[in-house]
Amino acid sequence: MNEIVQFVAGNPEAALGILGGALAILLLLVLYLLSAVSSLKSRYNTMMVGAESGTSIEKMLLDHIAETRQVAEENAKLREENARIDALLKTALTRVGVVRFSAFQDMGSDLSYAVAMLDAKNNGVVFSSIFAREDSRTYVKPIEGGQSKYTMTKEEEQAVKDAIASAE
Repeated sequence: MNEIVQFVAGNPEAALGILGGALAILLLLVLYLLSAVSSLKSRYNTMMVGAESGTSIEKMLLDHIAETRQVAEENAKLREENARIDALLKTALTRVGVVRFSAFQDMGSDLSYAVAMLDAKNNGVVFSSIFAREDSRTYVKPIEGGQSKYTMTKEEEQAVKDAIASAE
């Protein structure tokens, strides 16, 4: 430390020149840092206030969060509605089987028919209509679990099998 003091005392012009050079370097460094901070501040302001829309990123983020919450609530409502519709569809008659046939040998055109309409649990009804020359008769038999407590014709049984198969 004594050597520096002696150098400064013996060479004040040189010491002043060194200090002036250091001051110039520090001044240039400060100007560079001011320019960098100004550039960052400009970019920050542009980011915080949208150049075209005029809305800040903070407002945009808050709006998106609110919108996301609203979409989540709507999705929950849709899931509930979907579950309600699924439960309702299980009770709807969605399985259908149709068999057309000729009930009598001397009559053509397959005018007689059997129609089975079942729900997801294979419960429902089978309708039969027998056409003859002089009249026609219609029958309805309840179906539970794919079976009827009443005797079914082979056409009615086929209509029930077709209705059950239509779900697969």
